[in-house]
Amino acid sequence: MAEKKFSFASVILTVICVVFVAEAAAPASAIGNQQFFWWVFLIITFLLPYGLICAELGTTYEGDGGLYDWVRNALGDKWGARVSWYYWINFPLWMASLGTLFPDIITMCCGVEFDVVGKLAIELVFVWVVVFLSFFKVSDSEWILNGGAVLKVLIAVTVGVMGIWFALTYGFANDMSAETFLPDLTSFNSIQYLSIILFNFMGFEVVTTFASDMKNPKTDIPKAIILGGIAIAAIYLFASFGIGAAIPAEEIDPDFGMIVAVMTMVGENSWLFIVISLVFLVTLFANMTSWSFGVNFVAEYGAKHNNMPSVFAIESKKTGMPAGAAIVNGVVATLALLIQLIPIEEISSGLFWSIFSMNVCFLLLAYIPIFPAFLKLRKVDPNRERTYVVPFKGALLKIACVVPAIELVLAIIATVVPFGAIAEGTVGFVELFPLIGVVVGIVAGEVMRVVCAKKREREFQGLTPELSEKWLANPDEADPAKLA
Repeated sequence: MAEKKFSFASVILTVICVVFVAEAAAPASAIGNQQFFWWVFLIITFLLPYGLICAELGTTYEGDGGLYDWVRNALGDKWGARVSWYYWINFPLWMASLGTLFPDIITMCCGVEFDVVGKLAIELVFVWVVVFLSFFKVSDSEWILNGGAVLKVLIAVTVGVMGIWFALTYGFANDMSAETFLPDLTSFNSIQYLSIILFNFMGFEVVTTFASDMKNPKTDIPKAIILGGIAIAAIYLFASFGIGAAIPAEEIDPDFGMIVAVMTMVGENSWLFIVISLVFLVTLFANMTSWSFGVNFVAEYGAKHNNMPSVFAIESKKTGMPAGAAIVNGVVATLALLIQLIPIEEISSGLFWSIFSMNVCFLLLAYIPIFPAFLKLRKVDPNRERTYVVPFKGALLKIACVVPAIELVLAIIATVVPFGAIAEGTVGFVELFPLIGVVVGIVAGEVMRVVCAKKREREFQGLTPELSEKWLANPDEADPAKLA
């Protein structure tokens, strides 16, 4: 029996399922009307170059390692280890943060209150169901990815349409004068939420790790990234407009903004509110499952090169999927959720944003090396066939790589440094919690990298022109480090 493969339509839907994050639309909407300036600005300066670069790298260097392979091939084991760590650790933290939404949304819909133990039980069910689903091949989970994409689009479009109806019926909840659409660089809160817009664009490289499950990856990947990127940008803008139409920006809850927006427009007892809330929870399963495939493969590849702990290299004997990474995801997410048992109300009540901001920072950190890696691979590996080539040259190409990298660095700083609290003189442990978590995570990653490096016979420094020619002469060798 022929192995099941993705159709192009499924590839497009997978891009939407992976990249479009419904729960991240609310924090972006909290910026106010100026969010639309930042959406357009970042679509041009970040999404466009990032998506095109992923399309070229993903079709030139095929494999399940994704961005880990690209960075390691260009910059060597040291940066490959860092990228695989940052890329992986973001996922269980993200999964834990989304888990905290479940009991509260169920309470909104059904009126059932849960104590700490009940909440924790529901959150852990979410985590371990995602872990279970990630044991299966991505092509066998096509229905999850396609269904998740369709449901996400339906929610976003519904919220946007309801926002237009609400505004026409009751007026806009926010001031719609022209000056409110201009960026306010003096607002610490606004700048902090910009990282969420960048986070909303992430994930195109995940699709490249599915190359072995596609019918025509060399043509499907670039087309899916470009078409999917356009669709996702439109969906985000429309959904954000709906949320902003219903709720004043200063009252938008970054945890439940989309759900609260629907509740504001139709009422908490409306069947439409209940349906959208429950469908929203279903999309969280689809989102985490789709991301788990890419993240787990990256962690597995890192472990096989002794750039990650060996537990991540364990594969399922039945499906060949990275089962070790999946289980560790569940364990780390569980430990993160146990934080809410700490008897400090400020920590437990704000757990979603605390953990979510940490996972955002780690994910953004993982993307920074992609841009210098792309430039180096163009330089040291120029003779490799490139099915798709980024249509920028010379200085414009360098700008297309430097600007997104700078935006990532600024977004990370704005996310973890509590500028607002510093300005108000109210900095405490709770405000510093995300920053402390990120610093601890970076230090832990460096320790992991040094320990894992001791298992290698030599340190791969990345491709050189000579090694590139040798690799081209041995096309069956997937790892250029073995030819060094």
